[in-house]
Amino acid sequence: MSSSLKETIHQQREKLTAMLSEKMHDLAVSLAPHIHDRETLENMLAEAFPQVPYCKHLYVLNSDEVQITDNITQSGRDATHFGRNRAGRPYMEGIIGTTDFKLSEAYISRNKKRPSFTAIQVIRNTDGERLGFLGADFDLRELPGISERYQEPDNWRQIKGDPAIRSGVFLQQRIESQMDKHLDEVIPIMSELITEHGVFHGKLHFSSSRATLWLVDDPFTYRILNFDEIIDPDTCLAYPRHPYHERAVVPPEKVSEVFEIFRQLRFADENVYLRAGSLNVINGMVGLNFSCDGSHYMRFDEFLDKSIDFWFGIPAIEPVS
Repeated sequence: MSSSLKETIHQQREKLTAMLSEKMHDLAVSLAPHIHDRETLENMLAEAFPQVPYCKHLYVLNSDEVQITDNITQSGRDATHFGRNRAGRPYMEGIIGTTDFKLSEAYISRNKKRPSFTAIQVIRNTDGERLGFLGADFDLRELPGISERYQEPDNWRQIKGDPAIRSGVFLQQRIESQMDKHLDEVIPIMSELITEHGVFHGKLHFSSSRATLWLVDDPFTYRILNFDEIIDPDTCLAYPRHPYHERAVVPPEKVSEVFEIFRQLRFADENVYLRAGSLNVINGMVGLNFSCDGSHYMRFDEFLDKSIDFWFGIPAIEPVS
């Protein structure tokens, strides 16, 4: 598993570059003597098309970045883009004067509106003069699946929210919600659902007096419990008993401790207070959203180690967060 999203993306781009660069270089060399012969270029592209893996369109541009061939596709030739000026498109930026091969950043295609990318290879004659460009378009959905799964980082992350909310945080004051009055019932029920009834991700929305749940046996949908349901122990009967999941990294005895700290963060200050808190026992992450619209994500053990003074003494909880 890769340790960061950028690292995962970089690894995939490296693989694609290695897969394409040599083939496109060799094809560009063979095309160079025929740069002014459209029919020969298109025939050569059609012949080479199967050797460019996962390619959607193959074409040639002149040195002014104007297309001088049809798009060669798996189903034949498409003359729609002949004569198209591709200057200014994302995949052409930075190609001149930097490198002879470029794999573009992903972009949204102009026609199909799909995530795509383009490989561009400079075509040069034997004297090194730039004659044009060989282009190959790819649709991300048609690429082979990646073998590595991106792993969400578990380091503490804080995200600033709406500036309009942050600027007025000291003009507002916590109003006691229905859930605030019944946390002695809410916290044990939520803890029971997580430790004994297959809920792996639970979120308490204190201000709106509701909860959302995700179950290990049905992770693609979530359940919403209104106030009457989240304070009623009979709600547990609606969710079958389920052993605490083997992938859970949060010890079951720590679940209620996390929610008890949510309670403290809810009542610790009348201006800056917890609006919603969540716990995912599989990845061990706690999510917090405060009245200043600042959000925080951190591992449960790090969260349990923090004191209440920590939360109300750091800039991340102040209106500037």
